[in-house]
Amino acid sequence: MSTEALLLVNMNMVQAINLGLKQEMEKDSSVILLGEDIGRDGGVFRVTEGLWQQFGGNRVIDTPLAESAIVGVSIGMAAMGMKPVAEIQFDGFTITALDQLINHASRLRNRSRGRFHVPMVLRFPYSGGIRALEHHSDSPEIHFAHTPGLKVVIPATPNDAKGLLITAIRDPDPVIFMEPKRVYRAIKEEVPEEEFTIPFGQAQVVREGSDVTVIAWGAMVKVVNDSLEKTQRSVELINLRTLVPLDINTIINSVKKTGRVVIVHEAPRTAGFGAELIALINEKAFYNLKSQPVRVTGYDTIMPLPKLENYYLPNEARILKGIEKTMEQ
Repeated sequence: MSTEALLLVNMNMVQAINLGLKQEMEKDSSVILLGEDIGRDGGVFRVTEGLWQQFGGNRVIDTPLAESAIVGVSIGMAAMGMKPVAEIQFDGFTITALDQLINHASRLRNRSRGRFHVPMVLRFPYSGGIRALEHHSDSPEIHFAHTPGLKVVIPATPNDAKGLLITAIRDPDPVIFMEPKRVYRAIKEEVPEEEFTIPFGQAQVVREGSDVTVIAWGAMVKVVNDSLEKTQRSVELINLRTLVPLDINTIINSVKKTGRVVIVHEAPRTAGFGAELIALINEKAFYNLKSQPVRVTGYDTIMPLPKLENYYLPNEARILKGIEKTMEQ
């Protein structure tokens, strides 16, 4: 649905996700929320605040602290015709649910030769920037992007969050919906009050430019966009929005135009999604490159505890250095 001529309301990402959930629950009684403390307490970041009071405990379900069980129950509910939206409190705790996601959710449609689908969404806050504890600030997107059968969605703005979430809830297959907690309340923008969708596999060109393409997702889109105020280079900034499916055409068209590319992500460098992007660019636009691609990423180490967090995360200085590096080659 086009967002033109819709009533716009200024809101942050938490409010946008909450409104998207509320509207889909009002529209479709098969949409069920489940997760730890999402009911009376409204979730650790208050994303589901007020939904338990409106829809009751049968549709907004507080679960035990058992991530594998949350996902396993969601798979069963989805296979039987419901649309569960499960929440795991933090990125690090998704690891205990990987068995259910990789061995069952992603495979059930293939295993049953199309008899069963798994229209479930798994939401969770991820990435750093808020000085949280261990297991609370990682960027595990590659686990999911590497698994056939899972769609991987990472909003960067409140508009992204609402439009992509509604698309995710309506999708017939399992969707991993990763919410960058660093920008939960750091960005406010005009978001359509009415329901709307953003198609998967449709990246956003945040800025147009001619010197270099910068590709980012999640909280890094804001970090990059803010950093670009300090450079005179003409930079084209792409917000991927979805890693799976990936908007290859927008990436390749941009790289062919600029001839240079910088990829920014929080996850560790080795085997991060940036490496896959470089492989695709080399396959499809190698002869258009004027210099080698540059990655600005997290380091190949565990996310440090709060005092050192800012040294780990890509920041303005590292991003601008990466842009200059590819321009000088």
